[in-house]
Amino acid sequence: MSTAPPPHLALRTAPTADLGDDGLDELHTFLDAAFAGDFDDEDWSHALGGVHVLARRDGELVGHASVVARHLVTAGTTLRTGYVEAVAVAATARRQGVAGAVMTELERLVRGGFELGALAASQDGAHLYESRHWTRWTGPLNVLTPEGVRAGDDSWVYVLSTPATPVGLDATAPLACDWRRGSAW
Repeated sequence: MSTAPPPHLALRTAPTADLGDDGLDELHTFLDAAFAGDFDDEDWSHALGGVHVLARRDGELVGHASVVARHLVTAGTTLRTGYVEAVAVAATARRQGVAGAVMTELERLVRGGFELGALAASQDGAHLYESRHWTRWTGPLNVLTPEGVRAGDDSWVYVLSTPATPVGLDATAPLACDWRRGSAW
């Protein structure tokens, strides 16, 4: 995997608090466009409160991903998880290395600060994560709700091991995420 972004691509890593009102407005508009209108208020909320990786080409925002802290539970172990949200590339910049550059930086953050990386992928995005050595979680997915543990959905959840990942983590075991509004995964 390349560690240098493609030519003319500038990456910025920043916590949500450092984006400011104008930066947040620009990001929200970008994500709405990148997801072709399929990015609702809960999706927006899920992408905030962590660290963002923003990619710009000639000053224009062309790529984004964020990592937020979540807790996942499997086999009686709670894992401090860097959960990846809102991975997006502008339609005009796709298949030009933008997603790879953004993910390289995001994976550095996950490996350096969490016991596990995780994300929910679309079928279209699955190839990107598989090519970057993320592993699909094939065990049952659950959600820790205020009313107790509930069966999850059919999300395609991928995980990334870090230096702090417990040895012998079993991707066929049940996995539960903490509850949140909107899509649990």
